[in-house]
Amino acid sequence: MSSATGIPSDTAALLSALLEGILYGFSVLMFMGTIWALTYNHRIQDVNRPITVVAILLLMLSTAHIVVNIVRVQDGLIKYRDTFPGGPVAFFGDVSQETYVIKHALYIIQTLLADGVVIYRCYVVWQTVWVIILPSVLWCSVAVTGVNAVYSFSQASRNPTDIFTTVVADWVTTFIISTLSTNLLSSGLLAYRICMIERTVCTVRTVKGSIMPIARVLVDAAALYSVTLLARLICFVYNNNGQEVVVDMVMPIISIAFYMVLVRIAVNEQTRSYRSIIPRRANNEQGDLRRYPSV
Repeated sequence: MSSATGIPSDTAALLSALLEGILYGFSVLMFMGTIWALTYNHRIQDVNRPITVVAILLLMLSTAHIVVNIVRVQDGLIKYRDTFPGGPVAFFGDVSQETYVIKHALYIIQTLLADGVVIYRCYVVWQTVWVIILPSVLWCSVAVTGVNAVYSFSQASRNPTDIFTTVVADWVTTFIISTLSTNLLSSGLLAYRICMIERTVCTVRTVKGSIMPIARVLVDAAALYSVTLLARLICFVYNNNGQEVVVDMVMPIISIAFYMVLVRIAVNEQTRSYRSIIPRRANNEQGDLRRYPSV
């Protein structure tokens, strides 16, 4: 059985709550910008309801997660500080705690939602099911490994090293690798398709304009999310309690990555109109991209 290393579990819990709170505040601002982008100069019937629902769900899940995290910190440092065997360090190392299981369940749901949206965007831009077969298989892997990881948490003992034992660690490691692969593959396919559309329409463009900013923001969002997941994977592989800090930061980062794409697309559409600058003979390629903001 491996021993946890790095910062103590109680310090990790307090630090993760603090950093998550900062990122959550930023994600709320991004959410407001997203809602503005979706509704500005749009009639009620023209508002993109599916994307609006997804944006609201991401905010709700992030809010629920930070509330549970705050309750967990309050329980470990105040409520059960003197009554829990082993004190705060043992409390935060107990992965079977209800608050620990709940917050990771919320994290799994948010991950599945965000990855599902990226895969659907990929399908809308490519307009073929074949492109999303592998990302969809990876998404199913995310679901299976995530559910099993949460179940393993609920069945673990109070041993603080349980999260790094073979059974639990295998599920968690596979989950991280699956969601990282899903994100990189889907975002890469999206960016590639947009670059191809840009290359096609550049030959017939009559007015200056570019859709490359959309590709760049997709890459930026994917990089932000992927670096965070990679940091968690490294911490987890080395049995470092810092992975708890990273996993709590991932929740608002998922929302931020999602919102920044929508806001950038809205800004790009406000500065120019695709219909007015691309000739009719480029409409087939441009039509694929035009659907993308409405995903």
